[in-house]
Amino acid sequence: MTLILNRDEVAFVLDMKDCINVVEAAFAELANGTADMPMRSNIKPPGGLALYMPAYLKEMKALACKVVTVFKDNPVKHHLPTTIGKVLLQDPETGDVICIMDGGFLTAMRTGAASGVATKYLARDEKGMTAGIFGSGVQAQMQLWAVCEVRDISKAWAYDINEEAAKKFAKQMHEKLGIEIIIAASPGELLQADIICTATSSPTPIFDGSLVKEGTHINGIGSHTPNARELDTEIVKRSKFIGDSREACFNEAGDIIIPLNAGEIHETHFYAELGEIVTGRKKGRANDKEITVFKSNGLAIQDTATAKLIYDKAVEKGIGTEVKI
Repeated sequence: MTLILNRDEVAFVLDMKDCINVVEAAFAELANGTADMPMRSNIKPPGGLALYMPAYLKEMKALACKVVTVFKDNPVKHHLPTTIGKVLLQDPETGDVICIMDGGFLTAMRTGAASGVATKYLARDEKGMTAGIFGSGVQAQMQLWAVCEVRDISKAWAYDINEEAAKKFAKQMHEKLGIEIIIAASPGELLQADIICTATSSPTPIFDGSLVKEGTHINGIGSHTPNARELDTEIVKRSKFIGDSREACFNEAGDIIIPLNAGEIHETHFYAELGEIVTGRKKGRANDKEITVFKSNGLAIQDTATAKLIYDKAVEKGIGTEVKI
């Protein structure tokens, strides 16, 4: 029998704190060599893109593959979202697919969780810290939620080019987290924050890196192609640069590829993978003045670890629909 879990069921069982814990364990497995994760493969049918992201986590006993499609005409032609995701979780002993679950909410949560892990190890740890969130969509929501799980956040600034979207974000997140949310009038206003998260679809830098204050930690999650970047060359040069995966960063992340190709930085500017920080192979923040950047591309190990967590919780709570395939 195969368990089917829809978006609402996934959201019901998945909590950010638990997600951060399993994602941290997944990064540790990647660093320790107990994770098997090929680079994502893609197929380009007419009008769209299909991505396949498999991973196996030996210690966690988790085997899964996420299928993500991006079809830009979906909303108009088919009344469907542009991006659709499903995760197939397998029994690592038999190979059988034991669960098929919605991947949309899962992806947003595991992306937030990765930033939570990075913030835990790289941000300053003080009372009453502040956050700045670029963007107001579901990814931005998860970023703020995750940051609040690992640091004492007293207030946050939010900025979006769509002011109504920013207002909605501020209302929702204030109700969820109980902290003050200030709608910023300009991108520069967010740079007073201790922790900055960029969760936009902008293909070009969204703030002036020369204005970022000492001691800031930045989670960059929005750009994910070689020719797009949310972070300018200046902030990359000023920072200690950590990525979820060295291979993914040098193949997919314009934030580091663009200044590298321009000769502004050397490959050695990439300091560490997050798993190296988590396992203590490399030191995270060295002092309170250091600027740290975590570049997130999104890895299949995150999906696999989160899918296993969701499945276990759903089985425990008796949630979902079993079908014979």
